[in-house]
Amino acid sequence: MSLPSQDLPSSLILVGAGKMGGAMLSGWLASGMKASGVSIFDPHPSDDMRRLCSEHGIPINPAAPGTADVVVLATKPQYLDAAAPQVNGLLGPGSMLISILAGKTIGDLRARLPAATAIIRAMPNLPASIGRGATGAAASPQVTEAQRLSADALLRCVGVVEWVADETLIDAVTAVSGSGPAYVFHLVECLAEAGVAAGLPADLAARLARATVTGAGELLFQSDLDPAVLRQNVTSPGGTTAAALAVLTADPGSLRALMGEAVAAAKRRAGELSG
Repeated sequence: MSLPSQDLPSSLILVGAGKMGGAMLSGWLASGMKASGVSIFDPHPSDDMRRLCSEHGIPINPAAPGTADVVVLATKPQYLDAAAPQVNGLLGPGSMLISILAGKTIGDLRARLPAATAIIRAMPNLPASIGRGATGAAASPQVTEAQRLSADALLRCVGVVEWVADETLIDAVTAVSGSGPAYVFHLVECLAEAGVAAGLPADLAARLARATVTGAGELLFQSDLDPAVLRQNVTSPGGTTAAALAVLTADPGSLRALMGEAVAAAKRRAGELSG
């Protein structure tokens, strides 16, 4: 996906280049973002991040970075206090802060970063690294329309963006799409293990489980049909799929109930991270 050049910031600083920050940077560069205005701050960048920055001429931990149009805060939430003095110095009067810190509210950020006025709180997920992310975002009232368009362009280049008017919904977004890829990856693990228990060699079960979930995901991505309709299309009355779904939908302990508990636990933990 190409980024609309009129909406791009001329300067961007990424603070925290771990898995999620690195995924976003990879997505931006793959989408054609110019590396000349990008700087990275990370106390312990990975070898992969060093190679990526070296290939594109992106400075890591520059001595005199100045301020930037956009500062993307992608550290771990528990490192916010330690990073705050440095991040605050990167924010100028016209800067926009985009935070992807789980659980940290706009109020939490403003309390630690007095230079931050225009703040976007966003929650992307790991598939952003291949341009198939899902991001929920909320903007503070100080964000201008031009800044919102810029944030939308940056976030949209790594996947789908859904804006919410109520910031409190971001914890639920975190629980559904932010953490969601881990649920899917665990499903693949469980499906492969079940295949082994059914008699398949481990490597074959792993390949089949992986291909099944990625194929189903791609079908869902390309289809306009509701997931329930797609499920019904696979399920013949009295057939093998119906027998399996009878187990997955049986109460107590149905997949629906377990997923509800999992999302509720993730949302609750996001709330615990605030402050």
